[in-house]
Amino acid sequence: MPYTPPQPLQSSASRVSALVATALALVLSQATAQEYPNKSIRLVVPFSAGGPADLLGRVIGDKIGRGLGQTVVVINKDGAGTILGADMVAKATPDGYTLFLGNLAMVVNSSSGKKLPYDLLKDLAPVSVVFKQSQILVVTPSLPANSLKELIAIAKASPGKLKYGTSGVGSAIHLHSELLRMAMGVTMTHVPYKGQAPAMADLFSGQIDMIFSGISPIVPFLKTGKLRAIGVSTPQRMPVIPDVPTLMEGGLANFSTAGWYGILVPSGTPKAIITRLNTEIVKAMSAPEVVERLGTQGGETTSTTPEAFSALIREELKTWTGVIKEANIRLE
Repeated sequence: MPYTPPQPLQSSASRVSALVATALALVLSQATAQEYPNKSIRLVVPFSAGGPADLLGRVIGDKIGRGLGQTVVVINKDGAGTILGADMVAKATPDGYTLFLGNLAMVVNSSSGKKLPYDLLKDLAPVSVVFKQSQILVVTPSLPANSLKELIAIAKASPGKLKYGTSGVGSAIHLHSELLRMAMGVTMTHVPYKGQAPAMADLFSGQIDMIFSGISPIVPFLKTGKLRAIGVSTPQRMPVIPDVPTLMEGGLANFSTAGWYGILVPSGTPKAIITRLNTEIVKAMSAPEVVERLGTQGGETTSTTPEAFSALIREELKTWTGVIKEANIRLE
């Protein structure tokens, strides 16, 4: 039998040290989770105060704060299309005291190919999706289209003549619009604006023909007849506008897209804390008062596991990277 020399003591000691370190880290993590939270929590909203995202953050923050027994303070860190807010959270201490209200815009930024100060998949850990909102295609009443079929027919009869507005090149509205245009199989002209308000103003005046937008800013104008709805982007009709058909019903088989918001934390946050946060979010998003309050925003409250949210982000990255490439969208 061949002689096998004994393993060096240093190697054995290293293995023991590694095992001890791992066990100690686990114990500390569990201890931290048991004590969590023992101070106020900040929720970073990457949009200015007073808007739909700010309202969403404050409603969610208040509800999960009550469940956690601590105050959740909303921090509005707007700028650079959510990049500033995401970077702030990505670089925060991963202890569960800094949360981020992310949305599709953060995925678009990571799909664009531009250099970011953080890595979405490596530096932020998903906790749960909290809100989903259908998109709605609306046209100016002066356009003689009452259905998706009629709109497609007009667009095909005059390629490039119809103009659609967005809140800027590379914005979520722009990408959703391009995805829709591809599904319709038509050529249209993109007119970017510095925000949705000026785009809406030109839509009312007939300077542009249509916009593909979140529902909440549109509903009041549907009721007054200033805009005409063609269809919503989700597979089911929206309760706030039950008479508006889905785009699937209009003829775009399998077309489905939606805006969404979700809670993330810095990567490295203990799993036990992520689980605790997820539990409170699930409770909050099913609370009747939260469902009712956020239902006025033209969407629906929801919740997921961290794993499901992670899968959604990866799928969205794939989708929007493809749209940007196929539509030849150049983002600064």
